[in-house]
Amino acid sequence: MRRLIHIAFGPDLDKAIRPVLLVGFGGTFAMTILFPYLGIYALRELGASQSQLAITFVVSALLAAAGGYTAGHLSDRIGRRRILLAGWVCTGTVPLGLALVGHHVLIGLAFVAAYGASGALGESAGQALIADLVPPEKQSLAYASERVAENLGVCFGPPVGALLLLAHDWRILFLTVVALVIGVFAIAYRLIPHRGTYAPAAGTPRPPSLPIIRRDRRFQLFLTFNVLAGMTYVGFDSVFAISLTESHGFSPSQVGLILVVNPILITFTQVRLTRRLNNVSPAIKLTAAMPLMGLPFLFLAVSDALPIVALLVVVFVLGEMLWVPSAQTVVAGLAPAEIRGAYMGFYGGTFQVAWALTPFFGLQIRHSFGDFAMWIAIAAISVLASAAGAFAARGPRVAAAVASATQ
Repeated sequence: MRRLIHIAFGPDLDKAIRPVLLVGFGGTFAMTILFPYLGIYALRELGASQSQLAITFVVSALLAAAGGYTAGHLSDRIGRRRILLAGWVCTGTVPLGLALVGHHVLIGLAFVAAYGASGALGESAGQALIADLVPPEKQSLAYASERVAENLGVCFGPPVGALLLLAHDWRILFLTVVALVIGVFAIAYRLIPHRGTYAPAAGTPRPPSLPIIRRDRRFQLFLTFNVLAGMTYVGFDSVFAISLTESHGFSPSQVGLILVVNPILITFTQVRLTRRLNNVSPAIKLTAAMPLMGLPFLFLAVSDALPIVALLVVVFVLGEMLWVPSAQTVVAGLAPAEIRGAYMGFYGGTFQVAWALTPFFGLQIRHSFGDFAMWIAIAAISVLASAAGAFAARGPRVAAAVASATQ
């Protein structure tokens, strides 16, 4: 186990963030046992239509966007730890509800929407906590380590979910997730600190966050880029499994095994790649990342053979590894320390906007024009995101923020 940790995180893993990484691993493991299969559950078990599922994704994303900012804002005032714990309480109640809902379509879809939204409650507080725990020069590697921990959880989550689905009883899967979330809450309660070494001093005035963010044009520009980038990512995260099962003949268990390629690659290469490219401009990394993420979906027009689908995932994850830590570091650098949680909440909200837009329009395009038309649209979005990233990550303020975090 120590050898695995050394390979994944490197020899200089900061002790201050280890509790956050442990909670991130456990939480992601628990949530991804269920999350990749929610769309399949809604369509096959509840009997929901594609339009109903698309609307559910929109509602989930809007709830998550509002909840993410609110949670980040509150974490600036009452502490990251309290918000993280509250988030896990909410997360655990959702699969319990799904286990009890039976075949009631609308109630079931309400719980599906709540599951995605509940995960956003602690996300902004958790990302802000990392910046509170490590000095600026270690933030980039700390965020890369966070991704490794979470993706290590994803390595185990979908395959375990696939195995549980072999029992042909969704309640077994739901109750397993409930039990694991309870364990994650207990770990977080025991290990997450009340405040970080690099958090603003106690008693530091917290200015209202919304007026500052409204005036921060550079941050708003970066948020626009991240919406487009998030739409590219959500194509993989939300509709890829539906596409493979409904249009390309893969079973849910096969999809789970395919999806695990992504987190395995991130687990063993993310930190090394981040360290090696630490001095490369974020504009270059973000510009390259988007086509690597979006264009491989067009491979499905050539072949849906297993090696081609695996290659698609490999190329996609390379772009993903360039994108996420670079974006997180830029946001942490741009955010005033006193309202870092609110900035992270808005940053996290861009993913929720992407969640609202991509499945809704993607599934509508798929329903009206076919599966490949949906992937053409997502590939086109990735090209737009590449152009936006080249522009959004340039300028003296971004350069200064990144320099302070990567020296």
